[in-house]
Amino acid sequence: MKTTLLYIKNMVCPRCIEAVHHVLEQAGYQPTEVKLGHAQLKHTTPVDPAAVAPLLREAGFDVLTGRAEQLTEQIKTSLAEYLEHLRTARMPLTTSAFLTDRFSATYSHLSKVFSRTANLTIEKYLIRLKIERVKEMLSYGELTLSEIADHMRYSSGQHLSNQFRQVTGRSVSEFRRDLMPKRMSLDEL
Repeated sequence: MKTTLLYIKNMVCPRCIEAVHHVLEQAGYQPTEVKLGHAQLKHTTPVDPAAVAPLLREAGFDVLTGRAEQLTEQIKTSLAEYLEHLRTARMPLTTSAFLTDRFSATYSHLSKVFSRTANLTIEKYLIRLKIERVKEMLSYGELTLSEIADHMRYSSGQHLSNQFRQVTGRSVSEFRRDLMPKRMSLDEL
């Protein structure tokens, strides 16, 4: 069976997968597999990304047509998976080892493509991603800052606190005082 692969931006959770699957089915396509960052379609209907793009955009997604954009989105998805690797692995890989293993490409190449396309470095994106995860954990109020720092593999609560202030412009204490802390959706990073 022949298939067509669409690379899709702004997919960050299982509900995004369901939404993309639904949009494609409503448009008359037959998705065989929808995962974060891409959808595989049966080749029975020719797929014109220009025709699918407005439908997905209406639901908050974008079709990626350029190879650099596609690779950048795949790196973003992999970095979200890397956060889980950091949390669960006894001896986690470095970011560069994780990505080079995942993509079978040099970190230098991945970094150049990412920086050029996303207008920030992989390291800065990963920091933003980690801080959004920290915000989520802080909003639950179940863990201390030290416990969160351990979960996120920071060297100390102070290091986490300093990075939090750098990224958000305010302290962890100020964030906790907010009744409704403002969090960014992952697709805005």
